[in-house]
Amino acid sequence: MLLHHTLGNGNFEVFSEMSKNISCAMAKLNDPHEAATLIDNAIRECWVQSRPVYITLPTDMVQKKVEGERLKKPLDLDHPPNQSEKEDYVVDVVLKYLHAAKNPVILVDACAQRHRVLDEVHALIEKSNLPTFVAPMGKGAVDETLPNYGGVYAGDGSNEGVRDRVESSDLILSIGAIKSDFNTAGFTYRISQLSTIDFHSDYVRVKYSEYPGVRMQGVLKKVVAKMGKLNVQPGPTASNNIAHEDKGMSNNEVISHDWLWPRVGQWLQPDDIVITETGTANFGIWETKFPKGVSALSQVLWGSIGYSVGACQGAALAAKETGNRRTILFVGDGSFELTAQEVSTMIRQGLKPIIFLINNEGYTIERYIHGFDAPYNDIAQWNYTDLIPTFGGTPDNSKTYRVKTKQEAEDLFNDGEFAAAGKLQFVELFMPKEDAPKALKLTAKASAENNAKQ
Repeated sequence: MLLHHTLGNGNFEVFSEMSKNISCAMAKLNDPHEAATLIDNAIRECWVQSRPVYITLPTDMVQKKVEGERLKKPLDLDHPPNQSEKEDYVVDVVLKYLHAAKNPVILVDACAQRHRVLDEVHALIEKSNLPTFVAPMGKGAVDETLPNYGGVYAGDGSNEGVRDRVESSDLILSIGAIKSDFNTAGFTYRISQLSTIDFHSDYVRVKYSEYPGVRMQGVLKKVVAKMGKLNVQPGPTASNNIAHEDKGMSNNEVISHDWLWPRVGQWLQPDDIVITETGTANFGIWETKFPKGVSALSQVLWGSIGYSVGACQGAALAAKETGNRRTILFVGDGSFELTAQEVSTMIRQGLKPIIFLINNEGYTIERYIHGFDAPYNDIAQWNYTDLIPTFGGTPDNSKTYRVKTKQEAEDLFNDGEFAAAGKLQFVELFMPKEDAPKALKLTAKASAENNAKQ
């Protein structure tokens, strides 16, 4: 039969086939005798591999009964251990190079979070006392209050002093790296594989020698346990200091990215959840040093414009269920216009995020990448604060602000009621359309140079 939500050709397999290449497991529930097994397997693979799975549930299968006995036994979500002899060999190789290194450093990236090795990572950081840095996608993976935390490494887009310290190291312990274009500020990494040990969820690579099937969890645990005294050369320290030229506080001074992001770091609280949109916020947050326990959500790899408003709704809902952590979103005006209606869901659910909408007259990130004055990077100028009552907000459950100067922003950051996040708060933050974080400018420049070479 020709049903809605199909292509009208009677082929009900087309969507599962489309999803096959982005899923690590497929479950087509066509037989009630197999359904429970397939569902359990999909859930387990999703957890173990930290990747999406796809379950297709035909309409005529929904009411079928399945054996419920298996629900009494929890799923086994443990990873199979590494083969012991192989793991011990890799640990010995890692320790040999680590003990011989004159100025090693640690570089943490996204897959350390995705594959749940943060306990092992922090044990390594604290015991070794080595200078530690994060890649942009690794923001939030490391306790940035630790004395040996040095900031963000992203090639030319690195925090001050970080690039020289990382690239001069004779050994980099790289944990969970994803070397994509935005995560490397336009492929401006200058790290030799001959001075790198890569730790991943399914292999370890020591310089050019790869050891497949050796998960990083077990290796990192044993490296920490067996590690002796290391050669520790100090590195830069991260801070939320605002550059001298950006400290001005005249009432009419516009808000710049160089001023905003360190100031945000001064205002954040431990255990906040910070979501940054694909755009200027995605790059600006590199200049923010987090308090302890901050979780950072961003889309540095895929870069879907508009994703963050829905992500904020999901994060705020999870925060409400697990202790009411503050949920803070930074989103550009162009991105917000794609998914603004999700704010209505936040209000309906009684959620209390703090939303900073950066009003810079369109797609500033796209202006830097391609077409600074192109009309396709312009947007309609909405009355953004009017959307909150339009979506059902009331003075009891929401509040809006319009902030145009540094002084107004300073007053807001110093407002205790605002910081308490007792209701949904929406801040329209005005910034010049031609301004952008330094990291975005450098990434755009590197991208243009790479394109020119090709």
